[in-house]
Amino acid sequence: MPRIYAFANQKGGVGKTTTAVNLGAYLAASGRKVLLVDADPQANATSSLGVDKNAVNPSIYHALIQEVPLDQIILLTHRLHLDLVPSSPALAGAEVEMVPLLGREYLLQRALTPIRDRYDYILIDCPPSLGLLTINALTAADGVIIPIQCEYLPLEGLSLLLRTINLVHERLNPRLTVVGMVMTMHDARTNLSRQVVEEVRRHFPREVFDTVIPRSVRLSEAPSYGETILSYAPGSTGALAYQALAMEVLRRDGDGLAENLEVVEHG
Repeated sequence: MPRIYAFANQKGGVGKTTTAVNLGAYLAASGRKVLLVDADPQANATSSLGVDKNAVNPSIYHALIQEVPLDQIILLTHRLHLDLVPSSPALAGAEVEMVPLLGREYLLQRALTPIRDRYDYILIDCPPSLGLLTINALTAADGVIIPIQCEYLPLEGLSLLLRTINLVHERLNPRLTVVGMVMTMHDARTNLSRQVVEEVRRHFPREVFDTVIPRSVRLSEAPSYGETILSYAPGSTGALAYQALAMEVLRRDGDGLAENLEVVEHG
């Protein structure tokens, strides 16, 4: 069975899409079959893989409103083992259209069911909100990965997200767990970054990944070229951090090959 992980944080600009895309790239490059699901109307994950979000048709929007099966929407990227369910600006209106549908919290789960066994990992990039699109992602997922920016004390917003995850666990999806928290945009030159990491680790010692993602010009540049950090700057500090994060995720998942993870493809 595949592992389905939602990347969620209701605050924007925390590295959520960057983490979903680049973790997916490294898992795929290590030989795992990965599907990246862009569930954000901003469609930044779609653009990050070089797909024109304004030209996408059909997109995840059509699967959620039950017009087109998901297997007719999946795009094969030029990256080995990494497929994409693209988003488009049309998704912005989906929440309103989903409200009257029967079982509206389960629409993404139903769409994924026919294709889920093709993959080792299905990674869902959520919008920066706790609306119906994010609830659908949490209901479909086995676990949540929470990116947390190292530039502000994020515990108040994090508490709201964790309450939402607990509610979904209790009422909609008993499988749902917090896989881990990823500290992002870390600047080793500042005391604030260190203090934020220490504070979050003090509250959530088991959940926070050991890997910390640095603030990186290369990580910021890669999406504008439609590239992952693996293909854009594989020797950069950001690339090495996401490779380490992929190894850590595989270890947490009990993958016996994690210690020998070897990137087999760079393009």
